[in-house]
Amino acid sequence: MKTFLPFFKKAFSSLLTLALIVGASYIVYAYVDDPNVDSVPQYLRDSYVPKIYDAMPPVTIDDYDNFNIGTDFAEVHMTVNPRNPTQFFNAYNINGTHHTENGFDWTTNNPVFPNQAGDPVAAYDSLGRLYYDNMKSPITGTWVAYSDNNGASWIAANVSANIGNDKNWISADQSNGPYSNYVYGAMTPGNFVRSTNRGSSFAQTFNSSNTLPGAMTAVGANINTGVSGGAVYFVSNTGSTFTPTYNFHLSTNGGANFTTVSAGNRWVDTVGVASGGRHSISNMRTRPYPMIGADNGWSAFRGRVYVIHAGNPGTSNKPEIWCRYSTNMGSNWSARIRVTDGPMNVSNHWHPAMWVDQKTGHIFAQWMDTRDTPTNDSALIYASRSTDGGVTWAPNVQVSNKKFRINCTSCGGGGTPLYLGDYNSIVSNGKVSMLSWTDFRNNSFGSYTAYFPDFGMRVTPATDSLNPNVGNITINVQVPSVKLYSDTVEFSAVVTPTPGAGTINVTFPSGNKLTSFPSAVPMRIQGSGGVTAGTYTVTVTGKGPNGTPIHKRDVTVYVANTVTGVEDPSQIPTRWELAQNYPNPFNPVTRINYSTLAITDVKISVFNSVGKEVAVYKFKQKTAGNHFVIFNAGALPSGVYFYKLETAQFTDTKKMLLIK
Repeated sequence: MKTFLPFFKKAFSSLLTLALIVGASYIVYAYVDDPNVDSVPQYLRDSYVPKIYDAMPPVTIDDYDNFNIGTDFAEVHMTVNPRNPTQFFNAYNINGTHHTENGFDWTTNNPVFPNQAGDPVAAYDSLGRLYYDNMKSPITGTWVAYSDNNGASWIAANVSANIGNDKNWISADQSNGPYSNYVYGAMTPGNFVRSTNRGSSFAQTFNSSNTLPGAMTAVGANINTGVSGGAVYFVSNTGSTFTPTYNFHLSTNGGANFTTVSAGNRWVDTVGVASGGRHSISNMRTRPYPMIGADNGWSAFRGRVYVIHAGNPGTSNKPEIWCRYSTNMGSNWSARIRVTDGPMNVSNHWHPAMWVDQKTGHIFAQWMDTRDTPTNDSALIYASRSTDGGVTWAPNVQVSNKKFRINCTSCGGGGTPLYLGDYNSIVSNGKVSMLSWTDFRNNSFGSYTAYFPDFGMRVTPATDSLNPNVGNITINVQVPSVKLYSDTVEFSAVVTPTPGAGTINVTFPSGNKLTSFPSAVPMRIQGSGGVTAGTYTVTVTGKGPNGTPIHKRDVTVYVANTVTGVEDPSQIPTRWELAQNYPNPFNPVTRINYSTLAITDVKISVFNSVGKEVAVYKFKQKTAGNHFVIFNAGALPSGVYFYKLETAQFTDTKKMLLIK
């Protein structure tokens, strides 16, 4: 009978392949799903086509930005350059890399591996070298590519690294200790590898029984000797998927050999419900095994080791996010500490990711969360942080700015429960963290990032018109709210395009920094010398002290040709007056004349038919005389508008008609 088994397996495989080809329009998502394997489904790997992504503007909702950087196959991992806080790199399945040098603009340059099966992970060493690990196809281990410019170009993409048959991991020693810049890898079934030559080659140094996905590494300080990077952790996952045990192994000599410091940690039973041999939330599969991290810096919690995991609280199938920590290098662990807040047994919380900041020792965590969706069929991304070694956690903050359906049948994942990715990622740079996740808001595997803590940003008005000679307008640059952000925000501005004639100057007369929130600063835009008629964009940038978070808002400025000559304040009028605009009706430019009898501050506001302010002009100490402003309604719809003159001595309002 054994003689015929290979024949039957091959025949079944051929029949399945034929069925998929013949009935492709009916069996798009059919494949054999092994619940003990967390790699991307084979049909997605077979259909993978490398993509080139165009830069897209941030998605701004309610003053907060999410960065939409492309469409991939989920399961993102992210890292940040310890030498440059604005250089972030992430990679999604199967080989979808993205990098930013300024924390705002994202580009793509995928390395060319000999072959790839996905599950990408990445790490930086202390000198700024980036290591990018991707599984081989067929899966026997991983390839490593490395780069010295944040993934803009690749030095090599064919170095054999991890050894195994499923989920891989990578980390690097970013300290200046004796094992500085060593690179460590882990992969099921329990293999540990290391590189002592900055990724030129890897060698296996340890093997532990590991029957389930979940092999991970982390680098911390040795609290017994004080050596930075002197504690390398390797966790293996054994047992069954619903009763897993986690075994911590410790190396104090740079990964040369290990001892088992704790075994049989039964931290998770079920995450959500059991479906198809997997843990599931609303028909979305999810990983039950934990993320690990260690403090390799010089904070008060130096050397502490952390575990973040999801798990049902024991009274329902609505999982929470939990933290545990060890103060003796993994030998003993604290009781679980709840990271999520709000009422229990109501919402689902899963897909946790974590990062331990090397500069501050703060722990950052993100996860998927259904608390804003009473039917539990949609989710948002939430985050929190701990500043006291995992003992307490800050109030949870919503980071994604739009809900998305969980059971995304149109996204392209298969199986029951659906493959929609098993994890997301988070990193930090000494000030704030950046999250990467897979977002289904557009019914696809959207690749998104955002900052946490973060500040909202707004400019009012966002559209205005400018006199080409002596006019000026004032824009209110606001931070209307924050999400646990308490640092400084500094603003700058640039004008594009450069006028062919004349000058547009932008200044911040009251300073360009905010230190308390909510608050705002005025920004003055001035035209002089007969600015060339046209449409200009003033891009206002707000940044934190190390360049992050970074957000940008545009102010559209219209400059029209002067209708008649310039203002003539030498001719003193006989009365205060707001004249009827000319022409009227107009499309889209009109002139509003007014007269003043004394030096005064002037404000002219334009409102639509329901009373919403659509433009405002403010002038300090306007001299007595005849004056005007040019109003450009190019961005506004047809309709009735009202304009109002306000001075300390005189106020008047008139009506005008825009017809397009």
